[in-house]
Amino acid sequence: MKKGGLAKIVKELQGASKMHLKQSEKIQKHIEDMESPAQKRSVEDGAGLTQAEVDEYKSENPGSKLQTAVTGDVKPGSKDAKRRKAFCARSKSWDGERGKAARRRWKC
Repeated sequence: MKKGGLAKIVKELQGASKMHLKQSEKIQKHIEDMESPAQKRSVEDGAGLTQAEVDEYKSENPGSKLQTAVTGDVKPGSKDAKRRKAFCARSKSWDGERGKAARRRWKC
């Protein structure tokens, strides 16, 4: 969907009701986040979440178990080693630029 289409939806929701006002605010925030250069990550960086971004997400979504990529050296058989192994197996067929970057970041 084009950016102009989202803006049109925001205006329609703002005029509809109080319930829709929150939805319009959420979409408006999303539009602003998409425009922010700080939110864009390069493919070379792995296009994953930083620890700060994960912490922000967890504060907005209590109870979340989101974690960053396993990028360091790990002991064989450890919890992180198992997470890496599972991710690498799951992402084996990813052949796009972002998929390759993510696999590099995870050291697959």
